[in-house]
Amino acid sequence: MYPILFALHVLAATIWTGGHLVLALTVLPRALRARSPETLLQFEQAYEHVGMGALAVQVATGLWMALQLVPDWGRWFSPDGGLERAVSVKLLLLALTALVAAHARSRVIPQLRAETLPLMAWHVAAITLLGVGFVLTGISFRYGGVGG
Repeated sequence: MYPILFALHVLAATIWTGGHLVLALTVLPRALRARSPETLLQFEQAYEHVGMGALAVQVATGLWMALQLVPDWGRWFSPDGGLERAVSVKLLLLALTALVAAHARSRVIPQLRAETLPLMAWHVAAITLLGVGFVLTGISFRYGGVGG
């Protein structure tokens, strides 16, 4: 079962992080040059269902795999071992992603205009960097976790 969940987790990470890299590196610069919030909103509307579905798959499979690797939830926030630290980092990245996304969804996107595009750009950059952090931390599991 673990290999199937791992494959789903990696595929979902590809969709989530890859989508945000496309957004940050191609769509966002075009929107900023044209001062066009519509460009971002069009991408967001097309990507949202796939991206959020991928994030949900990542969360579900990630929690399940974390329980397999570190069965004691109390150790998930323990600095004692590399796997525990990697789980902690993944959960921290998830919390930060949720905070940035909630702020964008509730405060930035509803008032998105040409003047507020730079603020949205910061949110896109943050979510993209957090996504890359997820991937890099995920790779660390193969080598014993963070600092392992």
